[in-house]
Amino acid sequence: MTQIKFCGLKTGRDVAAAEAAGAAWTGFVIFEKSPRHVSPSLAGELAHLAKNSQTVAVTVNPDDDLLARIRDAMHPDWIQLHGSESPQRVVQARAYAKRGVIKALPVADASDLDAAKAYDRIADMLLFDAKPPKGADRPGGHGVGYDYALLKSLQISVPWLLSGGLDATNVAAAVSQAGAQAVDVSSGIESAPGVKDADKIAAFASALAVPTQA
Repeated sequence: MTQIKFCGLKTGRDVAAAEAAGAAWTGFVIFEKSPRHVSPSLAGELAHLAKNSQTVAVTVNPDDDLLARIRDAMHPDWIQLHGSESPQRVVQARAYAKRGVIKALPVADASDLDAAKAYDRIADMLLFDAKPPKGADRPGGHGVGYDYALLKSLQISVPWLLSGGLDATNVAAAVSQAGAQAVDVSSGIESAPGVKDADKIAAFASALAVPTQA
């Protein structure tokens, strides 16, 4: 079964629903411009509830002070860097996580995949998300997808996650198109921005339980 990272969780109920759906990772966004933002202290409380999944602190161009506060409050398994962080910054951030760093990269067309080469073997995992719309004040595709089949030709040595515009209706086909082993979902399991829906979380996991041809 494809591994799932349920991201942007904000409540204990969210964590329980994600773990009941078999989450491999539970993600907590620590970025004030996001509707999914939680403080480092709340992220720590929620991470403590994640008994069966690895915890991910999702950040955007964090400074050392923020990374230290996240480490002390949350003790995350992973730090996810979702901004314009350099390969050098990825290496530096590893000191704040128990397992390593996930570097998110934006994708709109095939040329965007060239950036992955600079982070291969530098980041411990990569995450391919949709490019944000013009004028957006935060990264990510804002619920919009892209041509997932672009990822089929990826030649990298580290594990990676497919993200961007995924929900229960399209995730099985997207996984097949991309050749993905793992996926990340946030807005696709919400009833409103930042409000997770337990039924949608369960439906998302169920959609991946049955193989689907693209």
